[in-house]
Amino acid sequence: MVFAGTPEVAVPSLRLLLDSPRHEIVGVISRPDAVSGRGRKVVRSPVAELADQHDIEVLTPRRLGDPGVLDRLRDWRPDVGAVVAYGGLVPAGLLDLPAHGWINLHFSVLPAWRGAAPVQAAIAAGDEVTGASTFRLEEGLDTGPVFGVITETLRPDDTSGAVLERLSVSGAQLLEQTIDGVAAGRLTPVAQSTAGVSHAPKVTVEEARVRWELPAHIIDRQIRAHTPAPGAWTTFADQRVKVGPVVVVDTDSDPTAPADLSIATLAITKRDVFVGTSSTPVRLGWVQPPGKKQMPAADWARGARLTDGAELA
Repeated sequence: MVFAGTPEVAVPSLRLLLDSPRHEIVGVISRPDAVSGRGRKVVRSPVAELADQHDIEVLTPRRLGDPGVLDRLRDWRPDVGAVVAYGGLVPAGLLDLPAHGWINLHFSVLPAWRGAAPVQAAIAAGDEVTGASTFRLEEGLDTGPVFGVITETLRPDDTSGAVLERLSVSGAQLLEQTIDGVAAGRLTPVAQSTAGVSHAPKVTVEEARVRWELPAHIIDRQIRAHTPAPGAWTTFADQRVKVGPVVVVDTDSDPTAPADLSIATLAITKRDVFVGTSSTPVRLGWVQPPGKKQMPAADWARGARLTDGAELA
């Protein structure tokens, strides 16, 4: 088997397959090493690091269509390809190379939220249920026939990071079960429905900017959807400030919350920082100023010497 994956969310799948006596990973494909952190060091992807620890050969092409990739895959002679958050398309010329094709683990209940950011899209849309699907790769983006599905209820305080952490574990089990079923001839994929198709493209940094003019419940969803990546943010004093999940305030039951607060305007108490929206205020969670660590919003307000009436943008 060949495994293609890149970020931390793909690690549980690779680890489960490595630990299974029924499977042999002959090679791993991951995205190229990248510059990261304040020191601007070149680092391996989490999947490549795990493969290195097990002395498994890793290919890191910029594109799977790069010269030499096809030849190396032929040398490996994989019976199946497993894909989890690889971050690139498998070109048509490679789709039929493994005997059983490529099986992709995708973090949505297909055909909902095809694309790079399914969990972020589900939270932002206010979905009540999410999940993961295994399907056979074909030339279309996440359009292939489905082998198996798991579902999970989204919690009111879920961030995309928390959901992906859970799905990465349960999804790894689904992927292994799918591979076993395909190898034994027990599973036949079913074509995706043409109804209920939705798309979840990669979230840009600009799209993660908090729009305080929206209703509070929409702001809550969007911040949770973009936590931790790419990171929800706003500006204060012309500086970009990251913000964590907020709490939608019930002004009838919370006597400390301001009943009437203008959009993007701050109200500050000893323990809390409130921000006005187009509906009810929200209570800020954590704040991360430029070059500093995350801190409770009240600590940020004290350090910045903020007073009522200050504004975010």
